[in-house]
Amino acid sequence: MSDLQVPRRRWGKTELSIPVIPFGTQGFGNNFGPVTDDEAADLIRFAVDIGVNHFDCARCYGDSLRKLGLAIKQGVVERDEIIISGRVCCHSAAKWGGYGDGDPDYSTGHALADIEDQLEILGIDHFDVLFIHDPWSIEATLATGGTLEGLEKARERGWVNFIGYGMRPHDFHLAQIESGRTDCFLCFGDHNLLRQTISEDILPAAAERDLGVMNGWSIMRGFLTGVPVENFVPRDRWREDHERAENMRLWCEERGHNLLDLTLQFSIRESRIHGNPLGSLNKEQLEANVRAACATVSDEVFEEFFAAGL
Repeated sequence: MSDLQVPRRRWGKTELSIPVIPFGTQGFGNNFGPVTDDEAADLIRFAVDIGVNHFDCARCYGDSLRKLGLAIKQGVVERDEIIISGRVCCHSAAKWGGYGDGDPDYSTGHALADIEDQLEILGIDHFDVLFIHDPWSIEATLATGGTLEGLEKARERGWVNFIGYGMRPHDFHLAQIESGRTDCFLCFGDHNLLRQTISEDILPAAAERDLGVMNGWSIMRGFLTGVPVENFVPRDRWREDHERAENMRLWCEERGHNLLDLTLQFSIRESRIHGNPLGSLNKEQLEANVRAACATVSDEVFEEFFAAGL
């Protein structure tokens, strides 16, 4: 990997320099396959060594928080080598595929307790960035005594440097942008080869305020990597996205193109997006993602691709 240099970008007004493909820690959280503590530590060290030193975390990413914390505590990586973004969930028992039972707690106190507990799990004294994770109500998080106030108080205590949201609804994002209280955010599922809807509203609003932007699901949970879609979803459960992704795979295969290259280069070409987090399961996946992030795809290939109307 010494022949590659992962591209980096200024993450908006945070002034952080992040790799264009931050590491989504669900990759080693056992949600996509088993990863031992030793394998996770080795993968974390490898990622840092090749420039992927931004780790994006959440409680619902299996046991990845514990594994990243273990790697830090054991000295596999030093805290000042890495950038850590995390989530505050408004439910008390965040789980993969859901965020716990009962009604969400949007209180400042709940947010502070969640942050303090995660800092202890990780064995660190601060996050670089914290996102409010998939709230059901944007108004409740913005209200006096709400979740965002909890993140602001955490910043006052030195527990986090920058704050924002990680969610999908466009109206939620526009509300948090308009509030003027956030530094960066994560959106997902709306800027990739299948759809580009955040270009219509969210990206212009964010760019005007110099907010840092991360774009989740650029590979659509693997559908846009060049691996047959039926490896991820049985064909009898396919929806329109699955059909289109498979047609894209076949189009690339017939012409000798690498779909993963097209997928990541398409997202990276959007300069208003600064990072596209990916959850690599092992070194081989991470290396493939880095090579795709460093690949060259001509304008002509993209023109032909979109002209095909896939």
